Amino acid sequence: MNAPRTRPRTRRPRALAALIALPFLVLTACGSGDTGDTAAAGANASPAPTDDPVAAVHRVDSVAALLPAAVRESGTLKVGSAIGAPPGAYYPNGPDKAPAGQDIDLADAVAKVLGVELRRQDASFETILPALGSGKYDFGTGNFGVTTTRLKTIDFVTYIDDGQGFAVKKGSTTLKKRITDLTQLCGLTIGTGAGTTFETTLAARKDVCAKAGKKPYDVKVFSENAATLTALQQGRVDVIMSTTNGLRYQAAQPASGTTFLGEYHRLDVGFTFKKGSPLTEAFRAAVDELIKDGAYARILDKWGTTGSAIDGSRINPPEHE
Repeated sequence: MNAPRTRPRTRRPRALAALIALPFLVLTACGSGDTGDTAAAGANASPAPTDDPVAAVHRVDSVAALLPAAVRESGTLKVGSAIGAPPGAYYPNGPDKAPAGQDIDLADAVAKVLGVELRRQDASFETILPALGSGKYDFGTGNFGVTTTRLKTIDFVTYIDDGQGFAVKKGSTTLKKRITDLTQLCGLTIGTGAGTTFETTLAARKDVCAKAGKKPYDVKVFSENAATLTALQQGRVDVIMSTTNGLRYQAAQPASGTTFLGEYHRLDVGFTFKKGSPLTEAFRAAVDELIKDGAYARILDKWGTTGSAIDGSRINPPEHE
């Protein structure tokens, strides 16, 4: 018997409507900061692929049995979802319609394996992790990278292997090759999202330019994906830093006007839970079930992210060196 269909999300922050004008930016650049002008680029939302690899996914009793009894009885889980841009999670038909993306499909597929219904609530990226501890959400999605710092307070169940990367405005002469060392950014202004691993990486390495005898780089954080791309196109930032998959997808869209400069650092990405959550083993087994039956590969193929496939899910792996 199939699990009930996932319900539409229960809340859409009004500010997220601005993302529709510029859907091609990376999916985790959400946070507090300068919002800028979100209407400059004027790109239309990317249509979602029409195939539905989640439709054939069914409940697996042996995996569902790993859930706590209270969850099996209620048949529901609350998920906080950061909705940003393809291929992770975005609004292909506007903010008053259902979201789509790799994160949406994978969460829905896991829910079907577990035989539960998801109650999705849209939330800004930087608010999801703190809300897990309060019980507001049972788990979170938003291309959350596994880091040593986050592992101190959050449990992860991995589902892809993504990374950190950089992109510039198409035709830029400031940077032309892959960023392999942050000293290549000295003297430049970098745009990224608050509360992300990108902001953390840039802050932790902010002394590299001084050590190299160069002018330091400046970092600007933004509250919306659209604002970051607008800042790049208007020349208020020289380069943007975000997810490898998001930047690669964005650069493939002619309307985005960006060039992907390659990957800088790999990160495991996973569903997030409060520390000590009793849900992690069930989610790990559900992801492994999707990998085994081929649904996982079909979802990643749908969103063009097969290069980020994993062989098996893990609970709280160490951060990549």
